Amino acid sequence: MSTTQKAASVREQVSSEEWQARVDLAAAYRLVAHYGWDDLIFTHISVRVPGPEHHFLINPYGMLFDEITASSLVKVGLDGKIVMESPYFINPAGFTIHSAVHAAREDALCVIHLHTHYGIGVSAQKDGLLPISQPSLICLTSLAYHDYEGLALDEDEKPRLVADLGTRTYMILRNHGLLTVGRTPADAFLAMFMLERACKIQILAQSGGGELISVREPILRRVSSQLEAATVGVGAQLAWPGLLRKLDRIDPTYRE
Repeated sequence: MSTTQKAASVREQVSSEEWQARVDLAAAYRLVAHYGWDDLIFTHISVRVPGPEHHFLINPYGMLFDEITASSLVKVGLDGKIVMESPYFINPAGFTIHSAVHAAREDALCVIHLHTHYGIGVSAQKDGLLPISQPSLICLTSLAYHDYEGLALDEDEKPRLVADLGTRTYMILRNHGLLTVGRTPADAFLAMFMLERACKIQILAQSGGGELISVREPILRRVSSQLEAATVGVGAQLAWPGLLRKLDRIDPTYRE
């Protein structure tokens, strides 16, 4: 069966709202690959399907991020069990972190968890993310930490992870990686873009060997109040169409 036929089949089975969610989520996977943040087939991005059911879309296990399409995404319940026929399967363990956040946060409709080089580098530092750049100040306005407890497979870790995240947007998983949440893939992706950039800048600044200048606390509080004005309150919505145009120029098959 061709990719086009598969796309048509899935599109005919879902609502227009779910199809749009599929396209946006597939785009997020492709963008993660484009920026070099992927970890082969590991790590995940999930999004809640619009509607009353607690159903979610996640990547088929074994497919590289730059291969993900709207129709290949797998629909699962909060327990990680597949709820719509699919030729693919998922990594149930990979949904552990995502299901915990989705269950606890009605506003966390999209969850991105990555193992980026710079993110893991900062996650291993005792002082975590330092207030030394504008991206770091943006993230520090809503940043949480969660200590490493081994591979994220145990159900009993969920309450601790959720408690550590609280109502925040950004999380550094100690010795592990990064996590961001948002109401849409656009929101969660822009948050991850900022957090990964902040981590990269920190590692680069530290590699210079010189003394670093930290931004004072009063300025950090000012950035928090200025952020909404600077982005007109819709930073992700402004950036997302351009990112989709970039993907369409590179390879538009994510829409299939």
